[in-house]
Amino acid sequence: MEFITQNWLAIAIIVVAVIWVVKIYNNLVSYKTQYQNGFEQISVQLKRRLDLIGNLVDAAKKYMEHEKETLMAVTQARSGLLQATQAAEGNPGDTGVMANLATSQVAMESAMGGFNLKMEDYPELKASDNMMQLSEEMTSTENRIAAARQGYNDLVQKFNEYKKSFPNVVFAGLFGFGNDAQNLEFSENIEQLNEAPKDLFK
Repeated sequence: MEFITQNWLAIAIIVVAVIWVVKIYNNLVSYKTQYQNGFEQISVQLKRRLDLIGNLVDAAKKYMEHEKETLMAVTQARSGLLQATQAAEGNPGDTGVMANLATSQVAMESAMGGFNLKMEDYPELKASDNMMQLSEEMTSTENRIAAARQGYNDLVQKFNEYKKSFPNVVFAGLFGFGNDAQNLEFSENIEQLNEAPKDLFK
């Protein structure tokens, strides 16, 4: 009788341990899925912003016929940022991918800075209804990007903290969750890009 009791006790301990480990794995999967979904919200807004920048360039072409180099720089930076965004969609949270996205954003900011300087020479373009509308849409989109990015970074922090806590850290590597997820840090780049269109219409 004592032998049977010991066997049942051993089985109960094993079952509890298995359930406990499965719960850790499921939580890791859940937290990772949450920050991946969080990045999807950023991606949607980043692509919207890139579409608006494309519209901005299209609207400027007929006014800025002699600024082909400036317009080309914006177009190329926009293409690079789009590719970086698409790459991040495939592996959000990866350190290299997020660093490339941030670098592409810096290039976009630089190109837009040159564009905005040239725009000062075209008051009719600055005052056009189309450009005013694009400015309002850009401002709205930038606010959405900022909110989505904060949400994503919060979810990344939640995943990393859970993964590093004991005893979760013991199993995270075994389950393929060894690497930390990377925040999306644009520093002030996005905010500076947001300021640029508004400056045009002062």
